[in-house]
Amino acid sequence: MDIINVDFELFNYDKDIDFHGVKTLLRQLFDADAQLLDLSGLSDMIIEQNTIGSTCKVDDKANDAYAFLTVLNAWEHREKKPVAQLIEYLSDKAVKASGDLAVLPDLFTSGKAQVGIVLSERLINMPAEVIPPMWNMMIEEIADAVDDKEPYEFTHYLVVSRGYVEVESSLDQEEQKRKRQRDEKGLQYFHPEDEEMRKHAVGSGTYTFTKEGDSADSKRAFQELGVKSQGFMMLIEAGKFKTAVKAIGDYIGAAN
Repeated sequence: MDIINVDFELFNYDKDIDFHGVKTLLRQLFDADAQLLDLSGLSDMIIEQNTIGSTCKVDDKANDAYAFLTVLNAWEHREKKPVAQLIEYLSDKAVKASGDLAVLPDLFTSGKAQVGIVLSERLINMPAEVIPPMWNMMIEEIADAVDDKEPYEFTHYLVVSRGYVEVESSLDQEEQKRKRQRDEKGLQYFHPEDEEMRKHAVGSGTYTFTKEGDSADSKRAFQELGVKSQGFMMLIEAGKFKTAVKAIGDYIGAAN
């Protein structure tokens, strides 16, 4: 087997390069519900605040992002359509989520709480090792921004992610004939670091995508093979966020 060495590099957002790459990853993050959100508007906002967060690329800055990470201030941007839409969507999902996220709508509407919406996604085959440096760099950027009196002094971070559960495969005809059913297993993580970060959350939970039944043929085939995607959120208090980021770095290092 040939081994190919690939060098990943982190870059600040570039308005002339990153729009389509970020939008594609946002579409992956929100899965079937991507059509409910203004992904173009969100992409523009992410790229405009180019001192917070980063993209991860191979070979050259001019290429599309393989991964991205950012945080948006929900209160600061609450009247802008892309974020207002996102807040409404996440609030609705928080109330219906399997976990303990019911407090989220009140946090969004309270001027005393400052919620940072963390958006992060990467191509499925990306190695997890590239992720801790992105988080560490963002923490440093947030600290610098707070020193400069910019609106990044959060009370909470809401990390938006995805997971999946294993369900009965609709392609297993013999199992169907015998009418054997199996229970859904627990949540599995597309991002392995989510399992560790969740331990530091004050609330977390999964939710079903609203437009799940409207998925493209490829996604329906994915479900037919026994895998069902779900939305996943974690609410982390600001005082625990740095510890959570350190923990995922240790976790990923220990796992490899």
